[in-house]
Amino acid sequence: MALYILRRILQAIPVFFGATLLIYFMVFAMPGDPIAALFGDRPPNPALLESLRAQYHLDEPFLVQYFYYITGIFQGDFGVSFSGQPVSEILARTFPVTLRLAVMAVGIAFALAIVIGLFSALGKGGLFDNSMLVLALIFVALPIFVLAFLAQYFLAIQLGWFRPTVGADNDWGDLWLPAIVLGFSVYATSMRLTRASTIETLGQDWVRTAYSKGLSRRRVIPVHVLRNSLIPMVTDLGTVFGVLMVGATVTEGIFNVPGVGNTLYQAIIRGENPTVVSFVTVFVVVYVFINIIVDLIYGLLDPRIRYVSN
Repeated sequence: MALYILRRILQAIPVFFGATLLIYFMVFAMPGDPIAALFGDRPPNPALLESLRAQYHLDEPFLVQYFYYITGIFQGDFGVSFSGQPVSEILARTFPVTLRLAVMAVGIAFALAIVIGLFSALGKGGLFDNSMLVLALIFVALPIFVLAFLAQYFLAIQLGWFRPTVGADNDWGDLWLPAIVLGFSVYATSMRLTRASTIETLGQDWVRTAYSKGLSRRRVIPVHVLRNSLIPMVTDLGTVFGVLMVGATVTEGIFNVPGVGNTLYQAIIRGENPTVVSFVTVFVVVYVFINIIVDLIYGLLDPRIRYVSN
């Protein structure tokens, strides 16, 4: 198991450097001078312009800029935004909000997907199964911003069940509506995956053997069928997290959630390149970390995987 973990960590290193280099290149290769853009239509003082360029290492070659950036990250320094605020302080303020939102969204999505997917598979072809498949197709077809606006209008404004927007003094209760929207944006795919996996597992010889040995359905379904059906779901968790990061940028903007996604969206509009690069780098680190955890859980659920890997 230790070798399996070590291999996964070593595989993550080139992914991190490749992704951060690509992000840095894409952001800083954009046309225009981000420092000059700070002054708007006013002509900047040339001396001040050069001083700011030197402060952000923009007068250095691209690879030298990247070197300063990556060494700063390993020292816990994410740089300073063009407004003069340390990016690490912005991250410390916004990341816990997005983390709470993501945990709630994943919990809602997976709880519904496992329960509904399991019962749909057990009643394959029935009214409940067909109804849930139609509902899942609707959620797949709806873009997340449409789903967010519909939920905001009907559940918050018309019915008054939730607050339409989230304020600066947000708590867990204020995040329910954006978490439901985010959760339903990934629920449909996870539900159909659970349903298909459960149907496949139910047709396996060892399931029929378990029934022939006299085991009850209450024993076979949760212990033998559900555990094996969850393996694709665990693999899907890494992909789900990527979808949630993109969805959080849209959802946080619509519900005014003071999280990473909303701040990143505002930074992109203002051309705050240091903030954009640092935030996306944190996304990459968290995404790689989540996928390592997923691989480890995958190996625990099915020992054959780590044996083959070793």
